[in-house]
This record gives sequence, structure tokens and C-alpha cells, in this order.
Amino acid sequence: MPKNSKVTQREHSSEHVTESVADLLAHQEPVDYKRSVLNVTGDAWDKQKEGDEDLEGENRPAWNSKLQYILAQIGYSVGLGNVWRFPYLCQKNGGGAYLVPYLVLLIIIGLPLFFLELAVGQRIRRGSIGVWNYICPRLGGIGYASCLVCFFVGLYYNVIIGWSIFYFFKSFQYPLPWSECPIVRNGSVAVVEPECERSSATTYFWYRETLDISNSISESGGLNWKMTLCLLVAWSLVGLAMIKGIQSSGKVMYFSSLFPYLVLVCFLVRGLLLRGAVDGIMHMFTPKLDKMLDPQVWREAATQVFFALGLGFGGVIAFSSYNKQDNNCHFDATLVSFINFFTSVLATLVVFAVLGFKANIMNEKCVVENAEKILGYLNTNVLSHDLIPPHVNFSHLTAKDYNEMYRVIMTVKEGHFKELGLDACLLEDELNKSVQGTGLAFIAFTEAMTHFPASPFWSVMFFLMLINLGLGSMIGTMSGITTPIIDTFKVRKEVFTVGCCIFAFVVGLIFVQRSGNYFVTMFDDYSATLPLTVVVILENIAVAWIYGTKKFMQELTEMLGFRPYQFYYYAWKYVSPICMAVLMTASIIQLGVSPPGYSAWIREEAAEKFLFYPTWAMAILISLIILASLPLPLVFILRQFHLVSDGSNALSVTYKKGRMMKDISNLEDNDETRFILSKVPSETPSPMPTHRSYLGPGSSSPLEMSAAPNGRYGSGYLLASTPESEL
Repeated sequence: MPKNSKVTQREHSSEHVTESVADLLAHQEPVDYKRSVLNVTGDAWDKQKEGDEDLEGENRPAWNSKLQYILAQIGYSVGLGNVWRFPYLCQKNGGGAYLVPYLVLLIIIGLPLFFLELAVGQRIRRGSIGVWNYICPRLGGIGYASCLVCFFVGLYYNVIIGWSIFYFFKSFQYPLPWSECPIVRNGSVAVVEPECERSSATTYFWYRETLDISNSISESGGLNWKMTLCLLVAWSLVGLAMIKGIQSSGKVMYFSSLFPYLVLVCFLVRGLLLRGAVDGIMHMFTPKLDKMLDPQVWREAATQVFFALGLGFGGVIAFSSYNKQDNNCHFDATLVSFINFFTSVLATLVVFAVLGFKANIMNEKCVVENAEKILGYLNTNVLSHDLIPPHVNFSHLTAKDYNEMYRVIMTVKEGHFKELGLDACLLEDELNKSVQGTGLAFIAFTEAMTHFPASPFWSVMFFLMLINLGLGSMIGTMSGITTPIIDTFKVRKEVFTVGCCIFAFVVGLIFVQRSGNYFVTMFDDYSATLPLTVVVILENIAVAWIYGTKKFMQELTEMLGFRPYQFYYYAWKYVSPICMAVLMTASIIQLGVSPPGYSAWIREEAAEKFLFYPTWAMAILISLIILASLPLPLVFILRQFHLVSDGSNALSVTYKKGRMMKDISNLEDNDETRFILSKVPSETPSPMPTHRSYLGPGSSSPLEMSAAPNGRYGSGYLLASTPESEL
């Protein structure tokens, strides 16, 4: 012991020793507490166990490169919604004007919350369960709720990949099987399938050949074996990609993340060369500024931002937990957020270039059909030849000539015009037909591709792109389940991954029965929206108000090497929680106002019809919301009343690289206070709180630390003070 230490000096003094542990050990060599006589926990020192704990963080799998990690985050956040949801919202909510609220909300809600999830995952290096147990044990239910939501979403999301696989294999033929209606024989007479004739070839192929859909959710109809096999293939792909953790999924990301961009660029170039593509793009980006004042537009923009970045699922946290702690996660958050935005814009350009082409084709078809009606009326003298402008040539009738003729007939035959059954055939009407989701991918887009030269090639490319977009998102979603479970319960990675995929496939059979599409709609509409909104609000509160924004900003400064912008402080503390609370309220109101229902395909009518969910389906729907949210109050109650241990009252002190690592175990509050300050409780001017948020092993103390004169991690010791916030 150094001669000038306070302990040595006191040996030669008659003064009463009242120095704290910090004073006593300020100038001592780092000592492992569990091996020393200071071990007050009564636990035997286990060298093997301690070695395992010390190396746990170092042995954690890591990304092979920064590029692999960025591609994984991009692959997870850029999914099917960017291709078939964002363009629909853009068209519905004001065209180019919709980009303004979306970009504003991306900056004030999306980016800060995405940065928050990246930061806590990288800082704590655990999955969602471990992260929220670390930050606030009583809100540990956040991690379990995230896992449940990931499970629900993964169940139906992989069904969509299965549909894409089916279309992918069907694309290897010419002509494409959905390009024409099938011919059926009625005795010696060959007729077009009535259901197809009353709808369209692509619609018929989707509902009858692919889904073989029943008329309602109440009619199960048994399993669709084609879709069952495709679902098995989809889960096999996910299992193979996930079985080795990021060692296998990281390599998959090189292809699954980059290939969709190659396809989108190819489609954009091809689309721009199509007749009518410019009409679609001009229609898309013509701003309707009055829409920006509509609160519904802002609500839908906020919801899209929320889901586009994958907030609350746990996948973002899982991926970032495999990073080194000095990684610049602020740069990652900004890069991935804006790549996601520009991908949505790119996909919108592609979609509306192709839909502009389709609208022109359909408009020409409309003109031809109605011109034939007019010729019939002229031949039967229902209409006079004097009504037809002299320059109109029926053998080469343009849309402009037809519109002129249509207006003349409508003016002259005003009283009997409706009886003629003529359509206006306006290109604007075709462009205004809103399609999203499966309607866009499997009906509208497939119909447009049938008119492409070399249509099978483009169809193969398109559905391979959908498979890769879905696979990238599924890897992130499954990581939101496997990473926290493996971290928390120490199960074997390979066994758990395979078991999880098998179990999900068995449960997912509900989606491949003939009524399965209606269950996909139910899960998509209700299983995630409300629970995830609550999860993200609680994440924000846990970090900003319970753990402490100042403390979190300080730890980020140490981790990143620079202090994040003050904007994040106010965004986390005030802006994001308020905006998310407004979004949650609006979502609840929307659920209450909109009657729970679904669009059913009625075979006899060959048309969609809105139906309300039956009582038993409503019970499933409500159960989904309750079950996904249940871990939040359950874990809080169990830990609030100490029915389960949260690991927050143990104290072991080890000295490692100049830092004091605290791990609290089985000490009464008074004993703990006396141990830290070497004073009896009555003499303690500022007693320790009765509860501390557990921050996990190998991490900074949950207590506020003030640096001694010799520096934060130098020989000067750190004095404990009251935490900034308590649970």
C-alpha cells in the first residue's frame, strides 16, 4: 500500500476512521471484489463462471463488416410496404404534397426513435428483453411484447413470401398463366370461365388459381395444398438464413438487400420507355396542397414512418447489439432512415410508371369497346350520323376523338344518355383507381407485365424482388425473437431457430386454408398497430424519463466520442412521446370509428364485398391485441410487488480497468448504504434510494457519477449520488 495513502496515514493517527469505501480504495490497485474479504454477498467465487461473464460481451457474435450491418438494417427496414403501401398512400393523400408530412414526421419521430433503438442495442449488447430489463426492470415487459408482436407479424408475413414464391415459379412459361382467361368445356361447347369473364384474367388467377378463396372467413374450405407447400418453402428459407445467427443471415443480406435495388432500377428504366409512363409519374407527383391540412394524412404518414423503420419490433435492437460499442450509430440511423425514404420514392416512380402504362392500355380498351357500341347505335339508327364529327375515323380512333364524340352525344341525348351505357374513358379515372398491398402486386402489376415484351423475364425479376424484400424483413423480424430469447434463456441457437420455424409453420397453416387471406388481413390490420405504438411510447419513456435523458446523452457521448445534437434531447424528452401519444389516440379512434371488417371475394358475383367479422372472429381479433399487450402490465405488476426477482438488489464490486462495476445482490437498503458510504444510516446526509434501475453486468453504474479530480476512469474514484430518475 502506498505510504501516502489515507489508510496508512490513519494508522498513525488517533482520529476515528469514517472514510468511505471510495476513499479507502482510491489509491489501491484494482481488486476483484468477489475474491477479496469485501465480498459481503456470501457467494463463493467461481472462477469459471466469472471468466464466462467477463468474456460474454467479447464472445458475442459480431458483424463481419460495417457494410454487412448496414445492409442488414436496410434489408430489414426496406420491405414490401415500401413497394405496395407507400405509393398507394402517396396517391391517396395528395401526390407530391404527401412527401412533405412524411419527411417532417420522419425527422421529428422516425429518426430520433430509430437512433434511440440503435443506441440502446449497441450500448447494452442484448436483445430487446435484456435491453429493457437493463434500463428499467419494471418495464421489462416491453421486450416480451416485442417478441410476441414479431411472432404474430412473422406468421402472416411469411405467407406473403409464399404467395410470391408461387408466382415466381408460375412465371417460367409463355404466355404468363394470368394473361388470358381459361376456357372451360360445357359438353361440346367451349366457353370462357364465367368468373374470369366478369372480372379479369389477373384477378381470376389471384383469387381462384392461387388462393382458391372461399366466400367468407366463416367458410374454411380446408387447406390449399399449393400454398401449404409454398409456405413450407418460405419457412425453410428463413430457417436456413437464420440457423447460424448473423454468421448466416449476414451473408444472405448481401443479396437480399441489394438485389431489389437492381430490379427497381431495371423496372424504372424499362417503365420510362413505355407509352404512358410519364402520365403516371406526372399524376403521381402533381401536388394537391389542400390535402396537407387534413389530419388523416398526417396520421397515415406517421403510421407509415413508424412501420417503415421497423420501430418496436426488436429487430433494430437485435442487429445493433452485434456492433462494437464505439460504432457511430448516429450515422447509421441517419443513413438507413433516408435510404428507406428514397427507396420508397424510387418504388413509387416505378409503380406509377408501370401503372401509367397500364392506364393507357385500359383506356384504349375502353375507347374500342365504347366505339363499337356507338357503331351499333349508328347502324340501328338509335344515333344519327350527324352527331359524329367529320374528322373522326373509327378504324383509327384516338382517345381525344372519342372524348369529343362522347361530349357531343351527351349534349344532344341528354335525356336518354344513361340508357346508352357509354363510358367517358378518361385517363385520369384510370390513374385515380387506388390499389395497394396484394391488389397492387398480384393483380395490377401482374396485369401490366403481361403487356411487356419478354413478360416472363420481368415477372421472374419482379417476384424474385418481392421474395428478397420479404426475406430481408423476415430475418429482422425473426431476429427480434431469437436474439432476446437466446440472450435471456441461453438456449442453443440452432435448436431454438429450427423449433421456432417449425412451430410457426404449424400455426401458420391457418393462413393457407381457403379462407386464409381473410386471416392475413385480420392479423395485418390489428395484431401489431396498437401494441407496437404502446411499446414504442414506453421505450421512449423508459429512456427519456426513467433512465434519464441527460444520463443517456452522457453515455452516448462516451460511446460515440461526440455529443449528439441537442435536437435529440428535446425530441426524446418531449416531441416524440407527445407525437406517439397523439398517434395512439388517433389509432384507437380509428379502430372505434371504422367497423372491423374485411373485403371478401364472392365467387358468384365475381366481385369484392365488404363483410363484418363474425363474433368468433371479433374474439380472435381482440385476443390478438390483448395478448400482444399483456406482457407490459403483467411484468410491471410482478416486479412492482416483488413476485419475481428483477435482479436489482445485489451488490458486488469489482475493479476492472479502473472502473467500478456494480452488481447488486441480497443486501438490505441500510446495509447497502453503510457499505457504500461507511456510515450508519442515521449519519448519512443523502441516503441511497430504496430501489435502483438495474443496468446489468459489465456496464456503467445506474447511479449518476461525478468525476473525481483525477478523471473519470483514473485513480480518482467515483462517488455515488442519487440517480437522476427513479421508477
